[in-house]
Amino acid sequence: MSSSPITVAIVEDNPGLRRSLETMLDRASGIQCLGAFPDAEQALRELPALRPKVVMMDISLPGMDGVACVARLAPSLPETQIIMLTVYDNTDAIFDSLAAGASGYLLKPVRSAQLVAAIKDAVAGGAPMSSSIARRVVQTFKRPAGTASDVLRLAPREREIVDLLSKGLLQKEIADQLNISYWTVQTHIGRIYEKLHVHSRAQAVAKYLRQT
Repeated sequence: MSSSPITVAIVEDNPGLRRSLETMLDRASGIQCLGAFPDAEQALRELPALRPKVVMMDISLPGMDGVACVARLAPSLPETQIIMLTVYDNTDAIFDSLAAGASGYLLKPVRSAQLVAAIKDAVAGGAPMSSSIARRVVQTFKRPAGTASDVLRLAPREREIVDLLSKGLLQKEIADQLNISYWTVQTHIGRIYEKLHVHSRAQAVAKYLRQT
């Protein structure tokens, strides 16, 4: 008896690319495409009921972006593997996606064989990434981490905020959760950057995770 197919859903706003991805999945052996959605809002409404094993998620979406969608989707679908599929290869986009709950990161354009291999790898417990993305991740962690006292210098509220950043929350979400203003969160983040000697959210999260 053959095993059940790997169920996959797509979140991609470009109609041509969305259809191309659907065609790739329809032709792949052992994979079933459950649906394709043009925006994060529709995906959030429908994916929890479909419970796909893998979601291919674009970052640049109309309305809510893909990173914010992952942050909201991951808690409701803890067994689902989310793979980012995007043209963005900058460090912030990579780490923001991974911190939000993504388990892989592929750059467009992607070939059918690469797409299928990434899906199977994610289901098997891997973290599929384009080679250039994997190198960026490795280079980030090879940078001098500074002293462990960098994180120890953070005030309790600052540690609380950087911890929430590491979990993929957006600044407005952090403000709502901590019952403080958006501008107060921004002020704290500026101080966090100074104390950790970093210049971006991704670098702050990476250093915090290394030193805690």
